[in-house]
Amino acid sequence: MERIKVSFTLNGKPCEVMTKPYSRLLDMLRDDLRLTGTKEGCGVGECGACTVILDGKAVTACLVPAPSVEGRNVVTIEGVGKEGKLDPIQEAVLKEHALQCGFCTPGFIMSAKALLDENPFATKEEIRRAISGNLCRCTGYEQLTTAIYEAAEELRKLNKTKI
Repeated sequence: MERIKVSFTLNGKPCEVMTKPYSRLLDMLRDDLRLTGTKEGCGVGECGACTVILDGKAVTACLVPAPSVEGRNVVTIEGVGKEGKLDPIQEAVLKEHALQCGFCTPGFIMSAKALLDENPFATKEEIRRAISGNLCRCTGYEQLTTAIYEAAEELRKLNKTKI
């Protein structure tokens, strides 16, 4: 079976992978690279379980052809956080008990991260819009919105100390 080489930056590091030319980014991440934090829910871009960050924007990996990430920057849930520490968004989600089964959690965190990386001053309404493409069957969205807003406040505090 024919395979092609795709070279890109994955979670901050150069990556080369041999994959099928018709693979989706989701398949390449899960099957070829064994990064299983990115989940397949619907497979048609409706549920957000497979959300990753591509060149700074949240995208559903089930709709992205793997070859199209050549030369680009991909961040998965495995790339969130630094040096063994959780990202402030992950910390806030735990603190607020904003998850149940956890299947959708990586997608929510990636959507939130893309938003807060671009706009750390996001309002609750902007947060709601940013996560509107992510579906959860277990819990309400209010805890997630609160957690993401608290993470934004924490990020703003951290940025003030760096200035």
